[in-house]
Amino acid sequence: MEIMLAKTAGFCFGVKRALDCVYKKLKYGKIYTYGPIIHNKSVTEDLKKRGVEIAQNLDNIGDGELIIRSHGVGKAVYDMLENKAIKYTDCTCPFVKKIHNIVNDSYKNENRQIIIIGNAAHPEVMGINGWCDNTALIFEDTASVKDFNFDESLKYAVVVQTTFQKDVFNAIIELLPRNADIKTYNTICNATNERQKEAVELAKKADKMLIFGDRFSSNTRKLFEISKKINKNTFLCETIADLELNIIIKNDKIGITAGASTPPSIIKEAIDKMSEMENQSENQSFEEMLNESMVILRQNEIVKGKVIRVTEEEVFVDLQYKHDGIITKAEFSSNPNINLTEAVKVGDEIEVYVLKVNDGEGNVLLSKKKIDSTKNYEEIEEAYNNKSVVTGKVVDVVKGGLIILINDIRAFVPSSQVSNKFVSDLSVFKGKQMQVNIIEIDRARQRVVAGRKELAKKEFEEKRNKVFESIKPGDRIEGTVSRIVDFGAFVDLGGVDGLIHISEMSWGRIKKVSDVLSEGDKVTVTVLDVNVEKGKISLSLKDASNDPWRTAAEKYAVGSIVEGKVVRMVAFGAFVELEDGIDGLVHISQISQKHVVKPDDVLSVGQVIKAKVTDLDTENKKISLSIKDAEGKIEETAEEAQPAEENEAQ
Repeated sequence: MEIMLAKTAGFCFGVKRALDCVYKKLKYGKIYTYGPIIHNKSVTEDLKKRGVEIAQNLDNIGDGELIIRSHGVGKAVYDMLENKAIKYTDCTCPFVKKIHNIVNDSYKNENRQIIIIGNAAHPEVMGINGWCDNTALIFEDTASVKDFNFDESLKYAVVVQTTFQKDVFNAIIELLPRNADIKTYNTICNATNERQKEAVELAKKADKMLIFGDRFSSNTRKLFEISKKINKNTFLCETIADLELNIIIKNDKIGITAGASTPPSIIKEAIDKMSEMENQSENQSFEEMLNESMVILRQNEIVKGKVIRVTEEEVFVDLQYKHDGIITKAEFSSNPNINLTEAVKVGDEIEVYVLKVNDGEGNVLLSKKKIDSTKNYEEIEEAYNNKSVVTGKVVDVVKGGLIILINDIRAFVPSSQVSNKFVSDLSVFKGKQMQVNIIEIDRARQRVVAGRKELAKKEFEEKRNKVFESIKPGDRIEGTVSRIVDFGAFVDLGGVDGLIHISEMSWGRIKKVSDVLSEGDKVTVTVLDVNVEKGKISLSLKDASNDPWRTAAEKYAVGSIVEGKVVRMVAFGAFVELEDGIDGLVHISQISQKHVVKPDDVLSVGQVIKAKVTDLDTENKKISLSIKDAEGKIEETAEEAQPAEENEAQ
C-alpha cells in the first residue's frame, strides 16, 4: 500500500488562527463564538466540553468574551458589539477581511452594485453581504447568471467566496456582459486554489481517494466533488471510522487530502489505521518506515533544515524528522508585510530554532525570527551605545506612534518623536524608510524605543538654510502644494513651506482655494517676499506676463463703451468685472439719470451692463465707469445713425 498525503491537507491559516485564539482565551475566562468556530463536529464537541458556547445572536451574551470566527461577519454585527459594549476578538481570516474592504469601498465610495459569487447560505458570503447593506446579487452557478438581466446603466463590482472552485468562477465571469462597467476581484484564497489543484493531481495518480472533513464544510465538499469527477473511487469521511476498510487492498495507491477545517489528529488517525492493515511479516508499516529514518529533535535547540514548500503564510522545512517543521509568517520575521515566497525559496538550507517538537497536533513549530533577533539586537545595542543613526522601515501605525522595523527588530517611535513638528496623520509614513536614533532598549523585555525628533530638526534647519540662501523676490520656482487652508495654500519648496495667499492665486476672482489647487499639485510660483528672521516666504501663482492691466490702456480708453458683469455691491456703488483681474467702479451717482438711494435698487449681482469709461489709472489699477453716461452715448449714436438709414431707404 502506498499512501500519498496532500501537503495542503488540513487546517488553513485562517481556521488555525481562530481555533488557536479560542483555546488560548479559554485559560482566562468564559468564551462565546459567533456561530460554530469551525465546521468540524469533533472540534466543536471538544470546545463544548470545555465550556465554549456558540452564540447565534448577541442578545444572550453574558460576562465573557466573544470570538468572531474566520468566516467573518457584516458591519451591523460590529456596530451591535460596540453598542452593547461586548468584549470581542476578531479572528476573521485576513483574506475574508480583504473582501470586506473591497465591498465596503466599492459600494460606498464608488456606488457599485456588488456581485458575490458563492453560496448564499454560507456564513462567509452572508458576512460579505453585510458590508453592502445586504444588497448584493449572489450567483452560485452559470445558470443563475444566464437568467439575470444586467442593467447597463449601473456599475458593478464582483468578488468571490474564498473557497469557491476556480473553474466555476472563471465560467461565471465569462458570462458577464462585456459592455457593462464591471470591476472583477478574484478573491479565491490561494491556499484553497493550491488545495484543489493538489486534489486533482492526487486523484489522477491514486487508486482510491479519501477526503476527510465535515460533510457540512463548503471546502471539503468542493474537494470531494473535484476528486469524484476524476476518480470514481473517491470517499468522503468525517473520520476513518466512516470508511469501510475492506474496500482498500494491499497494493492500492491511496490519495488523502482534507478540508481546511479538518484537524491534523483526524488525518494522523487515518494514516495510523491504514498502516496497521499492512502485512507486518512482509512489509514494515507506513508509520514504522517513516519513524526509522527520522532524527531526534529537542525543544529550544537550533538545527538546520531544507525548505520544501513555501506559502503566503507558512514555510515548511524538512528536518529529517518524522514530521516536517512549520515556520509561521509571524515566526519567520517581525515584518508583518513580508512576502514569504520572495524571502525564501524551495531548496534553501536555513537555520531554525525549535519552539515545540509537538504542539498537541503533531506539528513541529519552528522560528527563524528568534535566531535572527539575537544578532540584530546586538547591532541595535551598538547603535544605542554609540548614539549612531540607524535606518528602518515603518510597518504599522498604532495608537501613540509608529512601529518601525530595524534589522527585523520591531521598535516603537512615539508620535512626539516622529518629527520636530506636529504630524496629524501618521499614516503618511507607513511603508517608508526612516532614519532614527535608539532612545531606549530593554533586551529582556524585547522593547526598543526610537526617535527622529532631533534628526528631523537638524534636517529641517539644513533644508531651510539651503532654501533661504537660494531664493530672492522675483524668482520663478517650482514646488508642491503641501496643505490647503481657507486663506491660501502652503507650497513645499524643498523642505520649507511658502504661502500663496488666496488673493495671489489668480488675476480673476476665486471663491475657494480648492477651486484652483489641491494637495500634491506641482506648481510654478513667483517669490514675492523672503523674511529670513520670521522664516516666512510669500508666493504668487500669478504670472506677470499675463497681467491684464498691461493692455488695459488700449482696451479701456477714457470715453469708450465697455460691457461687464456686476460682481459686488457697496454702499457707494457697484463693482463691475470687465475681465478676469480687472474691475471697474460705478459710483452710485453714475448708475442712473434718476436719483438712486441704494445700488441694489437698480442693479443686481450677475447682471451684465454697459458703461462708459470716465477715468483710467493704470498705475493704481483703477477704472471709473458711468452707466448713465453710457446710456446717453448709446442714444446719441443711435440718433446719428438714423438719418443715414433714412437716406439709404430713399
